[in-house]
Amino acid sequence: MSAVLASRVERAWAALDEVPDPEVPALSVRDLGIVRDVVDHGAELEVVLTPTYSGCPATEVIERGVLDALHAQGLGPARATLRRAPAWTTDWISAEGRRKLHEYGIAPPGPADAEGYQPVRIVRRQPAIACPRCGSAHTERTSAFGSTACKALYRCLDCLEPFEYFKPI
Repeated sequence: MSAVLASRVERAWAALDEVPDPEVPALSVRDLGIVRDVVDHGAELEVVLTPTYSGCPATEVIERGVLDALHAQGLGPARATLRRAPAWTTDWISAEGRRKLHEYGIAPPGPADAEGYQPVRIVRRQPAIACPRCGSAHTERTSAFGSTACKALYRCLDCLEPFEYFKPI
């Protein structure tokens, strides 16, 4: 690969740092870990995306945002390709993304199952979720789902602030 091609791919990755996730706008699509690859095919760039889940309603908006960002940087033509295997996991959220989630008031997820999957259970014990505002682990879940299916609602029993928790999957 020539230096010019590498530079084009590097510029594409940098442009993707500025594309917000529509459901959690504090994170870029790169922070969220859904951009799996950028491939320079010479005539066009290909951006490989893995949605957070197969029915994610934001997928089309994300694809449009990615392509618009590349076009705005003069890196087009480009296309987005969806890769659903392996399935996205919260382990792909970058350290920077976890920091941004915390600052945004969403408790970042812990590590997903080490083998890459979790069994479905009716009742599951979960470690205490620390409040992103005061750090207390004295919290309670108020709803299994938040503003999106990938988040749950919690309340801190010490500072009494409600907050969202990004579920590990």
